[in-house]
Amino acid sequence: MLPDLVAPAPRVLFCVPAAGACSVERGHYHSARGDAFWQLLHASGLVPVPLGPADDALLPRHGLGLCDLDRAPGGGWEVAALRDLVRRTGPGWVALEGKGAAAAVAGRPQPLGPVPWTLEGAPVFVLPSSSGANRRRDYDGRPDRLSWWRQLAGLVGAAAAPGRG
Repeated sequence: MLPDLVAPAPRVLFCVPAAGACSVERGHYHSARGDAFWQLLHASGLVPVPLGPADDALLPRHGLGLCDLDRAPGGGWEVAALRDLVRRTGPGWVALEGKGAAAAVAGRPQPLGPVPWTLEGAPVFVLPSSSGANRRRDYDGRPDRLSWWRQLAGLVGAAAAPGRG
């Protein structure tokens, strides 16, 4: 598990289903080779400059946050802890990374994109996983992951919000 990287009222709180062994070992989110999170974050317009795993602590300056859903001793998803974090920080959006995380939070399978329910009052967007293992030809009817990230960026307002960058 990695520590939460979130300031009050982020534009988006990204929720990782479980930080991988590489990320935990390096102490930075999305550190695994082939993970496209940082490229997708910049290409979508959610951050104005390219960032990488070593820059994860800078995300709150851009109005973004990161948290790890895998918080239970011995591993396991802690939805109650995520709900508490959302209540305490008040994000504009919660972005669940991957359908597995979304199903765990909702209690049933979810499609990619904005969903018709909220998490502690925050709208929820399900993103395709940025993992290098998630490479396919179809992401719920779209040919790439970036289009989903751009849709999220359009909903929250691209690039750093005034006073945040």
